[in-house]
Amino acid sequence: MARRIDYYDDPAAPEANSLVPSVNVVVVRDDGRILLIRRTDNDNWALPGGAIDLGESVSQAGIRETLEETGINCEITGVVGIYSDPKHVIHYTSDDEVRQEFSIVLTARPIGGRPTASSESSEVHWIATEDTGSLQMDRSMRLRIAHYLERRDSPVVL
Repeated sequence: MARRIDYYDDPAAPEANSLVPSVNVVVVRDDGRILLIRRTDNDNWALPGGAIDLGESVSQAGIRETLEETGINCEITGVVGIYSDPKHVIHYTSDDEVRQEFSIVLTARPIGGRPTASSESSEVHWIATEDTGSLQMDRSMRLRIAHYLERRDSPVVL
C-alpha cells in the first residue's frame, strides 16, 4: 500500500523534489465542532484537503476535496493561513515524490451532505476542538488547528 510519511526538520528526511500547491479546510459546524478525517495513507487524523488542480481556484479545490474525502459540501468563509515551511516534507512512497509543504488553509461552513468515508479517509467525524489533542495527528495538522483556534485578525504566513 502506498504511504505518506511526513518529516519535520529531520536530518534523515529525503530531499524535496516537488512543490505542489494544496489546500486544507477547517469546516466548522454551528456548535463549533470541526470536520476531521482519518487518512488511509498514514492512519493520522487530518483536516480534509489535497492538491489544487489546474484550472481550479483555491476555494474550488477546498470545496471539491472536502466533498470527495468527507461527503460534506461546504462554503468557504475565510483563510487561516499559508504554510510553506521547507523543513516540512512529505514522502509519497508510491512514486517516491517528496513534496515541500505548500498548503493554503481555509475555513468553511457545512451546507449539506453527511460524513462519509472514502478511499482517502477511513473515518470522518465532527470533533470537538478540545478533543483534538488526544488524536494521532501530524505536527503540521496540529499547528493548523491551533492557528485556527487562535482566531487571529490576519492569516498566518509560514
